[in-house]
Amino acid sequence: MSHARLGAISRSRPLRKVLGFRHRTRRVLGGHMQRREFITLFGGTAATWPLAARAQQPARRVYRVGYLSIASGERSYAIIAFEEGLRSLGYRVGENVAIEYRFANGERERLPSLAAELVRLGVDVILVTGGNATTVAAIPIVMTTGIDPVSAGLVASLARPGGNVTGLAVDAGGEILGKRFELLKETLPNLSRLGIMFNPDFAYNRTRLTSMTETARIPGLTLVPVEARGLDALEQAFEIMVRERAQAFVMQGDIVLFDHRSQIAELALRNRLPAASLQRELAEAGFLLTYGADIGDLYRRSAAFVDKIFKGTKPADLPVEQPTKYELVINLKTAKVLGITVPPTLLTRADEVIE
Repeated sequence: MSHARLGAISRSRPLRKVLGFRHRTRRVLGGHMQRREFITLFGGTAATWPLAARAQQPARRVYRVGYLSIASGERSYAIIAFEEGLRSLGYRVGENVAIEYRFANGERERLPSLAAELVRLGVDVILVTGGNATTVAAIPIVMTTGIDPVSAGLVASLARPGGNVTGLAVDAGGEILGKRFELLKETLPNLSRLGIMFNPDFAYNRTRLTSMTETARIPGLTLVPVEARGLDALEQAFEIMVRERAQAFVMQGDIVLFDHRSQIAELALRNRLPAASLQRELAEAGFLLTYGADIGDLYRRSAAFVDKIFKGTKPADLPVEQPTKYELVINLKTAKVLGITVPPTLLTRADEVIE
């Protein structure tokens, strides 16, 4: 969905009734209203109001959020979750908050110009989705899914960010990677060679290879790293994994490869390689399993950071938070096609099983 269309939806969204509140009617002594009173209270434009009445109307602040993503179109449930978070804090899109959506369509080089555009529009804060805040503007920035922001130099520490960036970090270390390895090993007891598909254009993917190699030693895995910058590199990546005798593979979190999840899942089945990653949409596309943070919960929680910044708190004083909810999704349809029997103990621990 394009940013223009999303923006139009937000701007044109009708006012909604709030359930649980009764509509109060105005009782007028004498049984009726004079025409002037009716126009003033319900139907008149500002030009018809008496000057004194207009002077008494306080200007209502409308906050502006810039929503910046490298993706070609953000997950609809993530946007819904963010707006739900805002609503829970008293904000209504189109009433007291406006959201300007901008998408880079997978082109990282467009992020600086899109961020500059949001700054020119006068937004109060920029919500950065799909990874780290790759473009740091001179206004507050909230990450929804930051990856090791300390090593990336975006914050001084999780407890004391110290700059104009804060928010949520989905992976501040290698623990989540180890958990994913364990789940694959539990599903495939004979697994010894594991492919790692990653996009080298994302610096954090390159830097994590060392820690991943160390983590893989615990369950006795040898890693087979393969690079894939986009759709045209996928065939070669699978050829390398097959040639290097990988028995399964993990796709690193990457918003560019995420957009090609259906093609990757199809190639995985064609090459008989069980696939794992972190986002539930990948399991829905055909990956064998995914384990990672509940993305909807992160977007919902990011609204609290935005609210505090609206109220004057500096990002430097807002500690970066980490996920509190994780979800395991298993695709039994894929398991059946690959001839894999998923252990019942693993199925009982899954948050969702696709059958």
